[in-house]
Amino acid sequence: MIGVSSCLAGVKCTYRGDDNLIEIIKEMVDRKKAVIICPEVLGGLGIPRNPCEIRKDRVVDITGEDRTKEYELGAKKALEILKRHDVDVVLLKANSPSCGKNKIYDGSFSHTLINGDGITCQLLEKHGIIVFNEDKIDEFFKFIERRRVENGTYFKS
Repeated sequence: MIGVSSCLAGVKCTYRGDDNLIEIIKEMVDRKKAVIICPEVLGGLGIPRNPCEIRKDRVVDITGEDRTKEYELGAKKALEILKRHDVDVVLLKANSPSCGKNKIYDGSFSHTLINGDGITCQLLEKHGIIVFNEDKIDEFFKFIERRRVENGTYFKS
C-alpha cells in the first residue's frame, strides 16, 4: 500500500477549499491501492483555512497565528494511519508547510521557495517512510514499479 495527499486524489481539502487532482492518483485510491491523508485536516484545521507557512521552525498562518500544534498533531495522526496500512512510500503535495519535500515557502507569504521540508514530511522520513512530491511523480512511479517487479507490493494502475 502507498500513501497520498488527499488533495492529489481529488479531495477538496486545500486551504482554499479545492483540490490538486491527479487523475491517476484518484484511480489508485478508488482501486484501494493507496490510502489518503490530509495532515492539516487531521490536525483540526478547517476547510477553507488561512494559508500557513513555516517561519523559524514554527507554522504560522497569514494573520500571524501559531498553528504549529495543529500541524504536529496532523503529522502524528497521518503517521498512525500510514503505519496501520503498512505504508512505506508516499506521494505528497509539493511546497506545503506540511507535505513539502526539499522546498517550502519561506514564511513571508510572498510565494518565495526555500530549501526545507514540511512538518509531516519530516516526521514520516524520521520513521523511515520514503517521501515524494507530485513534482517528482515520474520518479515516484518508477520507484513503485521497481518495487512491484521486485516483490509485488505496489501497483501503478
